[in-house]
Amino acid sequence: MTRPTHLDETGAASMVDIGAKPATQRRAVAGGRITMSAAALEAIRSGNAPKGDVLSTARIAGIMAAKRTADLIPLCHPLALTHVGVDFEWEADGIAVRATAATAGPTGVEMEALTAASVALLTLYDMAKALDRAMILGDIRLLEKSGGRSGDWRAE
Repeated sequence: MTRPTHLDETGAASMVDIGAKPATQRRAVAGGRITMSAAALEAIRSGNAPKGDVLSTARIAGIMAAKRTADLIPLCHPLALTHVGVDFEWEADGIAVRATAATAGPTGVEMEALTAASVALLTLYDMAKALDRAMILGDIRLLEKSGGRSGDWRAE
């Protein structure tokens, strides 16, 4: 049986040594969604939310969060990200988020993409909570990744 990568020989939490791993192009895409009332959705869509431009603020928050992932997730390595993008899609009962992170380095960017998607959704909630406190955040997951030893992967 192989030992989990984030535990040392004594079982203590440990950051994986990536010093000998080759730098490769890596990319990850994560997504999630927030459901809300029709009134809240319309206020965001029309630009009439009480706190202003909800989507722009959530996009910036997601990008900033991806850059700070190593500060939030204890055993993540700080990465030199080459790209972070956060996009939104209107749905009948809410908004879907899709976050992309990329780097040229020795470890993947899945956590950065997931962090960007999560914080973008949290920001959507924060910006619209005066309109609907019952909003539901969910379906946060990795959608695809490329690069590295394990190669490409795509959710079904």
